[in-house]
Order: sequence, then C-alpha cells, then structure tokens
Amino acid sequence: MHHFQTLIEQYKRDPESVYNTWFVSNDERLKAFRSIRRGVLQVVADIREGRFPNDFKGSSLEFVLSCIAEQKQVFEGAAHPFYWKPKLRIPDIYENAVNKRAFGQFLENCLNAKSEKTLLDEIIRLDNLKIKGLGPAVASILYFLHPTLMPPFNTAILNGFNTLFHEKRKLGSWSEYLKMREVVLETNRKHLADLSTDFGCLAGLLFEIGAQKMAAGTDEYLNDADREKLEKTLEKRRREVLTDHEEGNLHTEMQYHLIKIGNALGYDVFPASNDRSRAYDGQSFSFLCPKPFPELTIERDTLNTVKLIDMLWFEKNTSNVVAAFEVEKSTSIYSGILRLTDLSYSIADGDEVFYIVIPDKREKDVMLQLSRPAVKNNSVEIRYILFSDLRTHCDALCKFGDSHHIMHKIAKKAC
Repeated sequence: MHHFQTLIEQYKRDPESVYNTWFVSNDERLKAFRSIRRGVLQVVADIREGRFPNDFKGSSLEFVLSCIAEQKQVFEGAAHPFYWKPKLRIPDIYENAVNKRAFGQFLENCLNAKSEKTLLDEIIRLDNLKIKGLGPAVASILYFLHPTLMPPFNTAILNGFNTLFHEKRKLGSWSEYLKMREVVLETNRKHLADLSTDFGCLAGLLFEIGAQKMAAGTDEYLNDADREKLEKTLEKRRREVLTDHEEGNLHTEMQYHLIKIGNALGYDVFPASNDRSRAYDGQSFSFLCPKPFPELTIERDTLNTVKLIDMLWFEKNTSNVVAAFEVEKSTSIYSGILRLTDLSYSIADGDEVFYIVIPDKREKDVMLQLSRPAVKNNSVEIRYILFSDLRTHCDALCKFGDSHHIMHKIAKKAC
C-alpha cells in the first residue's frame, strides 16, 4: 500500500504530529502506564472489598480515566463514556452490584492476562453480559495494560479508521471493535518496520486522520468549510505544542532548583532517568549529577518506576533516600502521589520526606488530592511546594540549610 507508506512518512516527519508530540517524546506517556496499571488495581480492590461508590465522581475509576485523558493528543474525552448518567442508568456498573462485580473481575482478569486469547475471551464474556452502556471505550484502559495487544478506541480513531480503510464501523459495539482490531493488527504487521509493536503509534495516525489533522489522501476533496475547520484544528494543535513546550521548561527549571539545593545540602542528587540529558540556564543535569544511580535491591519494574521519579536525594554514597519530589505541571497530581507511595513501600525506612511540587494555580487541586481518605490514611506523609516558593527561596535554602528538613520551611500540608 504505497499511499499508506506515504501517510506514515508524513506522520513521522511532522514535528507537531501525535507521533512526535506524544508517542516518541512525551515522558508523561511512559509514566502513565505505571500509574494507570496501579489505578486499575485500586479499582479492582475497591470493587472486591465493597468500597467502590455508586457514582463515577470520586471513584478510583475516575482517577484511571483522568490519567488516560491527560494523554490529551489522543485520549481527550476518554472519561465521558464512564460518567454516570442517572436518567439513562448507564453505564450500569455503579448501582447494579452484579454488574459492578463483573466489571471488577473483567479488569482483574485482563490485568493478569498473559496471552491475546485470554484478553479476547474476557472481552467476549463481558460483551455477553450486555451491561448497558459498557462498550469498547474500555479498550482505552486495556491499551495501557497491554499496548502490544489491544489498540485504543475512541471516536476520532474510529473515524480515521473508517476514512483510511473505507469501512463503516460503529461506536458502542465490542464486535465492531474486534473487527477493527483485526485490520489494525494486520496493517501494523505489514508495516511494522515503520511503525511499532506498541499500537499507540498506529492509533495516533488514525487519530490524526479522524481528527482531520492530516488527510488520508490529498486535501483536494475538502470544501471551504472543511478547509477552515482543518486550519482551526491545526492552529489549536500549534498552541498545544507551544503550551507543552513552556510547561516542559517550567518542569526543567523546578528540577534544576531541586538539584541545586540537594547538592548544596551535601546529598547525592538524581533527576528522573529520562531527564538526565536536560539542561537549565546552561547547566547540564548530567554534569550536575554525575554519579551512577545507587544499587537498589528491588524488583526491576519497581526500580524502573523509582528511576522515573522527578527528583531523589540520597545520603552521600549510600542507597538511603532522604527526600523525593514529583513535579506536576498539568498532569495528574494523584499519579505523582502514587509514585511517591510506591517508593515508600519499596525502599523507604521512615526518615524520608515526600513532596509534590506544583504551579501556584494548582494549590486547590493538590489540597483536594492530599485530602483523599486513601492518602490521608496512608502512613506516608506528603507535603506540597509551590513553584513560586521554590524559585524565590532556592538560594536561601542553599545558603542556610543543613539537612533535607529545611524544605519544610517552604512546604505546606493539606488541611
């Protein structure tokens, strides 16, 4: 399919495409997989133990879908199918205890699935239950559990699929999703050298076509109204790319201040493993933090998660963490809390302090998340630091601090 090959090349060449802004260069995408998996585990536990509420709002499922929706290039609006619509009684997994339990068991079995067949069997079993309003929007959750087996699914991806393959698949039907999946699998297999085993790559291309960010052929078929709509869509994407770039600069600046303070206090300082190549104000993180990461006797998956925490301070020449920081600009504060909690369970010994570093405008958000019962009842205390306070007091903390506890001077607790 020569035409399709041209589309792939255009998709990968465009610096503002989903491929370049989300799939290959978005650190938050990598973090999302762990956070979403942990969140799904919480949904299963809440349903099993009778804690899952009779509404989407405030539930652990809301957190999972919020994490997914943050991957905004492809998944904006992912939570909408799961909002509880009382008049329609859909999706019927909140007030119906039997359906709720079936949904929990489905998620648990999919979490533990080791093969494609198991996942397909679970989908068919769920579909046969005919739970009202619970359709293939769930596939976007499955993608983050099994990215090489289950392509994500939403309106834009489906529209792109129908446009590219001249199909007429519909939303809301698991059978339609499974038929689409077969075509996606075969197409991905044929073009694997230019795509990825992770279906997010091809899904991003379908999204671009479905959202009319790129044409499946030439753009000659577009009328004036469609052309104007396309131009507005492209301009919106340009603004999003600029915003992401500005937020990335702020994130790097906050990491730089934390490196500067940690070094001044005499600690071994480590930014996230995928941030070591960053620089701020001409200062390269790899030069400011030259030591290799300490040897930790924990599982590999847990170690990889720990290494993605935005900033860790260790006692000099040891593997003892004294402070950990997650910088959350526009992403889920709760996912940052989960990563810090994971750290506390794996290597903490009780003397550590954990912080969420946030823009000033997100103070209400962080107070709300830190006030969640699941967080308040946790033995791990997490405080928050505002960007403005870290920036303003960085030099003073370097000059007058004698231990990591100096950060309490600018840190706050949730009420």
